[in-house]
Amino acid sequence: MNGQSARSAEIIRGLYVITEAPGMRGARGHEEIVREALAGGAKLIQFRDKSLPVDEFRDIAFRLRDITRGLAVFIVNDDLETALACEADGVHLGQDDMPLPKVREIVKDRLIIGISTHSLEEALAAQAGGADYIGFGPIFNTATKDAGEAKGPDAIRRIRDKIKIPVVAIGGINLQNAHEAIGAGADAVAVISAISRADDAAGAARSFVELFNGRF
Repeated sequence: MNGQSARSAEIIRGLYVITEAPGMRGARGHEEIVREALAGGAKLIQFRDKSLPVDEFRDIAFRLRDITRGLAVFIVNDDLETALACEADGVHLGQDDMPLPKVREIVKDRLIIGISTHSLEEALAAQAGGADYIGFGPIFNTATKDAGEAKGPDAIRRIRDKIKIPVVAIGGINLQNAHEAIGAGADAVAVISAISRADDAAGAARSFVELFNGRF
């Protein structure tokens, strides 16, 4: 593990909140989602919105960085330039984004780098290439993005022994099934609609945090 990976092993834990485009079947705005998630105790926030023009995306990223500074790890999805410009803590990349070795060459240890993976082969490649953590899924059925068929919690068990960096389970995770992903070995669970579309987003975040703390 590089220095950043060792650090990420300590901080990529628990509830990992991902924002989504406002208005998506009741989703709140990015700033509201983040403020509510922080009020509920979330310590990991990813800004994601593929619908925005670059300038607007960057403007929101700067505002979210200000909101999260000192309170949570802030990760920008896809946009490395924006992540660096707003002094985010990390960047999260998909399989079709800039190659991981190139990103690592650019950022050195300035940013945590997360990679979306959907198979053991992709997970191993991300680990070997210097990723600090992987997103792995979809674990359950999800309508948020098209990432293929649900893999189920057993898929986490199958990769856990081979993947030494943190594994963030993603895809259809809610309060009713999160314990299955955690029990299978996920270091964190990525949650989108279960926070952004909840009637009480802060309360929902708090419930996920308490689930990781073993309080129910």
